[in-house]
Formats: sequence, structure tokens, C-alpha cells
Amino acid sequence: MAIPIWMLLGFAAWTILLLASTIGMYRWVLIFAGRMPVNGFRAEQPEGADWYKRSMRAHANCIENLPVFGAIVFALYAGGMGGPVVDFASIIVLAARVMQSLVHVCLRQTSAVVAVRFSFLLVQLVCFFALIVIIIR
Repeated sequence: MAIPIWMLLGFAAWTILLLASTIGMYRWVLIFAGRMPVNGFRAEQPEGADWYKRSMRAHANCIENLPVFGAIVFALYAGGMGGPVVDFASIIVLAARVMQSLVHVCLRQTSAVVAVRFSFLLVQLVCFFALIVIIIR
């Protein structure tokens, strides 16, 4: 399998792992401890610890960007495109996504931390555009 496809699979796996290890664990601990009913988590108004709310947003960020990366990888695959630049950009997308999520979930969101988090998003966007340019050319 080509590196971009592996990175897309890694992106999907990270999205699931992030969900299970943060939101899922938080909710199941509360449910099994009898502190919250299974239907007690309202989607329209997240309640809970700050890291839990940030986890929900970090997971949503993954869900929002996974189809974009998927479309790019599909176009690369359909066009038979690859090479070191494509591989490198794909690896950087996944690495930056993981780092963005970790910064989002693990650190209190000061201005400096948000700037770091945004930097990881910016790296992904640059890689997305670079890959799109490669596809178009």
C-alpha cells in the first residue's frame, strides 16, 4: 500500500483512538460509577471537565478534516501519483494532526497554546494545498 493510503488509515485510526480514549472513557466512567445516565450527555450543550469539552472539539476537528484528506488521497491514488514529496507531505499531515489533537486535549488553552495548535493546523493546510497542486499539475 502507498504511504498516503497508510497515512489516511492512520488518520482514521487516530480519530477513533481519540474518541475512545477521551470522550468514550469519560462517559463510561461516569455511567458505570452511577453518576450519569447513559442518555445524560446532551449534544447541544457539552458539559463536563474542560479537557473533556476540548476532547469533543478535537475529535470534531478530526472528523471535519478526515474527508478532506481522504479526497486528496483518493485523487492521488486515482491519478497514480506518488513520490517522495507526496509521501513526506502525507506523513506530515498525520503527524501534525496528532500533535494538534494532543495540544488541544492535554494543555490548558492559553494564547500561546492556541497559537501552537493553530500552527499544527496550518502545517496540515499547507500540505493539503501542496498535494492538491501536485494532483493538478
